[in-house]
Amino acid sequence: MLTTLITGTSKGIGYEAALAFARAGHTVYAAMRNPAQSPALATQAAKENLPIHIVTMDVDSDASVTTAINAILVQGPIDILVNNAGIERMGSIEEAPLSDFRACMETNYFGAIRCIQALVPHMRERRAGSIVNVSSVAGRITSPPMAAYAASKWALEAMTEALAGELKTHNIRVALIEPGIIDTSMAQNIGAPGTPSIYPHRARWSAMFTASLQNATPPAFVAEKILAVASGDDWQLRHLVGPDAIPFLNWRATMTDEAWVHLNAGDDESYFASVAQYFGA
Repeated sequence: MLTTLITGTSKGIGYEAALAFARAGHTVYAAMRNPAQSPALATQAAKENLPIHIVTMDVDSDASVTTAINAILVQGPIDILVNNAGIERMGSIEEAPLSDFRACMETNYFGAIRCIQALVPHMRERRAGSIVNVSSVAGRITSPPMAAYAASKWALEAMTEALAGELKTHNIRVALIEPGIIDTSMAQNIGAPGTPSIYPHRARWSAMFTASLQNATPPAFVAEKILAVASGDDWQLRHLVGPDAIPFLNWRATMTDEAWVHLNAGDDESYFASVAQYFGA
């Protein structure tokens, strides 16, 4: 029986991943910042009698990560680490507070590094383990108003690619999961109207997300992909997930950098015509 640590399990993809791994026979340590405020996973685990242990962990805190992981390791080795904890912030670079950029980097990027640094020495000594970092299609392409979120995911992608090169020598597999638009509270927040702005991009993305969420991919679909990747034996680095993930990349690939900038700077009619062409909207 493998032991898996998953971060950000209070809802969404992390919640579903904890259930998927446990149902597959893993012993799951489900980390979340405030378990008392998010009892749903513990309730469901008890209902199904699943081997899920709720762990208090704030990935923004060195001490919290170290304390939580060391407590788990006392019970035995951790075979799989899923860095799923993540947040989003939307807004133009001019208008968004610097704290939004720092928050995204702290959780989405440094949070993953904290967990990796705490756990890799133990995996390396055993010459065994898998690390799955949950990124996004926004880790491959970006446009306004997603600068803060996308920058953190681009950083996560760069770090993960380097990590894979370091750890393959030690027989530790590293992978990236890159979902498109998934029916999570994060996506619903992006789809909600934002604060008034001199820039039109938040309204555009809200409209696109709202339309996509009418027939969105559930987070359980991503969870099953994470389970398959973590439990497999191949060394593929990047895994796109969801029906719109590849179209997003293909859409961007049809344009030069300058054309992409021009599209984002242009009027709504041209923008949505391009979206319709590649997404069938």
